[in-house]
Amino acid sequence: MSPRSASVNEELRRRSRERLLQATVDLVGERGYEATTLADIADRAGAARGLVSYYFPGKRQLLQSAVHRLMHRTLEAALEREPRTDDGRERLARAIDAILGLARDHPVLMRTHMAGILQAEGFVQCPEQQRLAELLRDTIVRSGSTDVDTDYPLLRALLMGAVVAVLLPGAPMPLPRLRAELFQRYGLDWELGAPPGGKPPDGSPDQR
Repeated sequence: MSPRSASVNEELRRRSRERLLQATVDLVGERGYEATTLADIADRAGAARGLVSYYFPGKRQLLQSAVHRLMHRTLEAALEREPRTDDGRERLARAIDAILGLARDHPVLMRTHMAGILQAEGFVQCPEQQRLAELLRDTIVRSGSTDVDTDYPLLRALLMGAVVAVLLPGAPMPLPRLRAELFQRYGLDWELGAPPGGKPPDGSPDQR
């Protein structure tokens, strides 16, 4: 049997890494961070335990990469869903709704992720985080920004703050209220993106 080509080996490695990332999202979402071990993740992914250490230095780094992958894929799907559009304001609205939707749909996972970011390690620089950053940066460019180097990190910070506010134990902010505030900040009509239904919350800033 002839040895596998370099491209075949690369594809196999990519698939193994993808399975580990998906298994992490599934297990942490189901059990929480502390109750999920690296062995559990390897078992769910159908991979050898040593393969986890080969790709990731630890569980915290693995989780960040897994959540950044989920965020990237969710954001990409929202931006490219039908009807596809190049309208910058619509794309920005979709981006905001996609990130807020993750906080609503994956509260355990996103709360754990945000807690990890606030630790000393901060952001993990990984391919998944870079792809997410590229999508968000492109979104702010298409929305008409004239100062992307300022506006992109501001958008990222506002989205992170909104996610924390949705997930804050004991005092969560209602998602429609946060959406209304973000849409007002960027001059977006309530009907853009994927509105939650009904009118903007009473007392929210007027939408353009």
